[in-house]
Amino acid sequence: MMQTKIKTIFTIACLICLILAESAFAIRIKDMASLRGVRKNQLLGYGLVVGLNGTGDKSSTTFTVQGLTNMLNRMGVKVTPGQVKVKNVAAVMVTAELPPFARQGNRLDVTLSSMGDASSLAGGTLLITPLKGLDGKTYVVAQGPVSVGGFQAGGAAATVSKNHPTVGRIPRGGMVERELPLNFRDLKNLTINLHTPDFTTANRIARKINQALPNLRARAEDSATVKINMPPNDDQVGIMAKLENLEVRPDMSAKVVVDERTGTVVMGEAVRISTVAVASGALSISITEGAEVSQALPLAQGGRTVVTPKTQVEVGESKKALRLVKGGGVSIGEVVKALNALGATPRDLITILQAIKAAGALQAELEII
Repeated sequence: MMQTKIKTIFTIACLICLILAESAFAIRIKDMASLRGVRKNQLLGYGLVVGLNGTGDKSSTTFTVQGLTNMLNRMGVKVTPGQVKVKNVAAVMVTAELPPFARQGNRLDVTLSSMGDASSLAGGTLLITPLKGLDGKTYVVAQGPVSVGGFQAGGAAATVSKNHPTVGRIPRGGMVERELPLNFRDLKNLTINLHTPDFTTANRIARKINQALPNLRARAEDSATVKINMPPNDDQVGIMAKLENLEVRPDMSAKVVVDERTGTVVMGEAVRISTVAVASGALSISITEGAEVSQALPLAQGGRTVVTPKTQVEVGESKKALRLVKGGGVSIGEVVKALNALGATPRDLITILQAIKAAGALQAELEII
C-alpha cells in the first residue's frame, strides 16, 4: 500500500514538472504569429517643405523648382520656373504605415526624407501631401511642422552637424481619409501565419487551440499556416482575444550563426556536438626591421661609416594539446562548457566550429553571415 502511494505521488510530481517545464518557456500566440490580412500597409507621397532658413534645395534641383511652380500655378499664381528661388524650399519623400482597422479621422506619424541637396529640414513646414498605396489611391493626407532630431551649422571653412538634419518626422501629422476594405466580423475562417515556420510549432498551436477552445476547429496546413473555422458567433473579437493569449512552447531547429566580421558566435538551444578530438594552435610571425651602423675609428686613414640592414624574424606557435570534446550533451550549457575547455577565443571558435562541421560532428546547421 505504501509503495502504491509512493508511485502515485512520484507520477503526480513528474506530471507537474512536465507541465511547469512546458509553461516555463511558453510564448503567447500573438508574439509568434500574426493573423493573415491584419497587417500594416506602406504609403508614399511627394511633398514640399517650406519655411527653411536658407537650408533648402538649390536652384539646380529641377524637380523642386517644377513642383513649386506647379503648386503655385494650381493656386492661381502664374509663374515660370526661372522666376522661382527655392533656397527656402525642399522636396521630400513622405512615408507612413497605415495600421489595420484604421478609421477615417485617425492620426498617425509620418516621416520625411530630403530628396534634393537641402542641408537641413529644421524649422520647416510640410505642405498638404497625399499619401498613396500601391493601388494608386489616397489613404492619408499629411501636413504640419517638421520635427528634426539634429542640426547643422557652420561657415565657409568649417561645419558642425549632429544626427541627420535632412530626415524629420511629424507626430500625428497624417490623417486617415480612406479606410481599408476589411470587415473582421464577416470572416468565417481565420488563418494564422507563423513568423518562423516550423511544423512542430504549428502542430502545437493547433492542438493548444483545440484544447482551450473546443468550439473552434484548428488544423495546421503546413509549417507556417494554421487555419481556424470560426463558429457562427457575433463575438469574433472576444474569441480572437482569447486565442492570441494562449501560450505555446515554440520549437526551434539546431543552428549555429557565425558573424566572421565581428567574431560573434550564437548557438541555439538544440545544438549538439558528437564526441570529437580537437587541437587548436595559433601561429604568430614577427618581423622587425633595423640597421647596424659601423663607424671608422678615430684618426683612421681612409675609414668610412657603413650602414648594414638588419632583419629579425621570430616565429611563435602556441602549444595546445589535443583535447577530447565529449558529445551527447543534453543542454547548450554543456556544449559551451566543452568548447570553453579548449581555451579558444571567439575568433578561434569560429574556425573550430567550421572544422567540427566539416568532420560531421556538429549536429546543427552552420550559417555564416
